[in-house]
Amino acid sequence: MLDKTIAAIIISAIAFVTVYAITPALITTLEKRKLVVKDYNRVGGAMVARPGGPSILAGILASEITLYGFYSSVAVLAIIITTFLAFLVGLADDRKVLGGWFKPLALAGSAIPIILLGVYEPHLAFPLFGHVRIPELYLALIIFMIPITGNTINSIDVLNGVASGFMTIASFALTISLFIVHHYDIAIASLPLGFVSLAFYKYHKFPSKIFPGDSGALTLGAMYGTIAIVGHVEIIAAIALLPAVINSFLFLSSVKRIIEHRQLKSNPVEHTEDFKLRAAADKDAPVTLVRLIVANRPMTEKEVGFTIFKLALFSAALAIITAFMMNVRV
Repeated sequence: MLDKTIAAIIISAIAFVTVYAITPALITTLEKRKLVVKDYNRVGGAMVARPGGPSILAGILASEITLYGFYSSVAVLAIIITTFLAFLVGLADDRKVLGGWFKPLALAGSAIPIILLGVYEPHLAFPLFGHVRIPELYLALIIFMIPITGNTINSIDVLNGVASGFMTIASFALTISLFIVHHYDIAIASLPLGFVSLAFYKYHKFPSKIFPGDSGALTLGAMYGTIAIVGHVEIIAAIALLPAVINSFLFLSSVKRIIEHRQLKSNPVEHTEDFKLRAAADKDAPVTLVRLIVANRPMTEKEVGFTIFKLALFSAALAIITAFMMNVRV
């Protein structure tokens, strides 16, 4: 147990320090290469570096490869490969806006190493009701889950700091849940996700110095989904991610097709004269979590972000409670 504690401390430190240290250099490089986008929610429309995916990936790979050196775990190898493939998908989309179906299909391909390496159990664990075995259906679940978690985090990356802050909360809740259900090895492997998100939040919070981009958001989301699968805590992971899932559901049900946010003709929110966010008057504008939050009154971007974080904390608490209810034993 002492060895695992030491490994956990080392990889957590590597994940945090790597992202914290190299992100400023990445920001400088992106700005020099004119890889910046306008922050439309900020007064004056500041230009912000994008994408931050490379620093996020660097923190994840540095820590997970170190952990693989400790234990040579096939599950860790699956996390590394799937996360890296998801990063490549996001990077391609960062460089050129591709069709709405590109990311889901490409992310589905990113999930294949999980199946090939056999790091899954073909059942779902439910609180109180126990395990439900679905051998054939579970393979389909794996293929669908990585695109869902990846695009779910990508869809909530609409305000300064929200994606990284939300992932910090959700991933630490997932780690705690994995410890509760006694999946200690996967719990340790999940620690870098939380610490990478936390370190990146330092530069992503309002006012953002860098945006994660598709490469960053898909990397975080795909790693989260992979951990849920190899840790056999899919239901718990879904609960912790609930606000982002609701956001994706609202968006898809209102636009009725898979589409890039950058391809929308009308925005779900608009600005007041004092630059607060309010729900768009256009009835055809997509319905999103942010639009619902500001439906009653205009709010500043920071207020909306903290409201989302409160929802994330509530969902995180529900996920941890669910973990206690499941009482899973390895």
